[in-house]
Amino acid sequence: MPPSDGGHPAYFGPRPSDGEPYTEWNPSEDSLRPLRGRHRVVRQRGGTIARSRAVLGVGVIAAVGAGGMATANDDGAGSLPGMGAAADKLKAIQADIPVLGDLLSSPDSAAPDSVAPFTEAGLTATETAAGHADAGEALRARILQQADQQESAAAAAAVTTAVQAAEEDAAEQAAAAAEAERAAAEAERRARELRESYRLPLADFTLTAGYGDSGGMWQADHTGQDFAAPTGTPVKNVHTGTVKEAAWAGSYGYRVVVELEDGTELWYCHLSSMSVSAGQELTTGDQIGLVGSTGNSTGPHLHVEVRPGGGDPVDPLPWLRDKGLNV
Repeated sequence: MPPSDGGHPAYFGPRPSDGEPYTEWNPSEDSLRPLRGRHRVVRQRGGTIARSRAVLGVGVIAAVGAGGMATANDDGAGSLPGMGAAADKLKAIQADIPVLGDLLSSPDSAAPDSVAPFTEAGLTATETAAGHADAGEALRARILQQADQQESAAAAAAVTTAVQAAEEDAAEQAAAAAEAERAAAEAERRARELRESYRLPLADFTLTAGYGDSGGMWQADHTGQDFAAPTGTPVKNVHTGTVKEAAWAGSYGYRVVVELEDGTELWYCHLSSMSVSAGQELTTGDQIGLVGSTGNSTGPHLHVEVRPGGGDPVDPLPWLRDKGLNV
């Protein structure tokens, strides 16, 4: 090393103590091994962070104050004495204080978005541009319109419900009418079948005197067929027809004469009582009266005669068998 003015080589490092020789100093040696002896790292003074915070606080207060006064005055910071210089200083040091730049505004900085007032909520841009008075009226109109729409929707829903109920009721009535019509048709069918059908006059009986038999009880041969049965046994109509006569008939006792559609007459004789009257319409199976022994009779029985066209009698058994009856 070149000698210094004092006769010693140039030396860079801590000042040695008295009597301690000068040594060559290696700057990187401290980072490789710890210092020994009296070489100590100078302790930093306390309060650095506190002082930095204090400086930052002062800068923030100054920035807020300067910004507030500049905003309050339409002419800017230059309208107040000394504020222009303060503003310049703050701008100069804002690079050293990171948060200070965020507190200072510049003409080039974008203005924050404005928040629309609550009274302008739900309004279009055209309605808002028309003014606060018009905007309030538009908001009121919008609310009324929404209320009308809700009321209209409720009314439409009520109409829809009523229509659905009416349709369901109509469908039920139609179904009931169809069922009633079907039942009526079925009843008519059965009635028609019943009218067209034939049956025996008694459910339980015993055949006694037959057609053409002779005996002391008759002036001539027997003109009908006798069905012996207990007194009071119900007598049923053999086929559909009209009651032509229902009265006392001398030797026939109480007699009922039924005229069929083809003109054939059926005589029911010796009844103990009669259940029909002249002119009455009868269907197959209707009750005519009760078995008895009135008139020229020796015991309770039903005397039946068949007279086609109201003329002379014929044998009742072949006629009944010809109608499909088992007798």
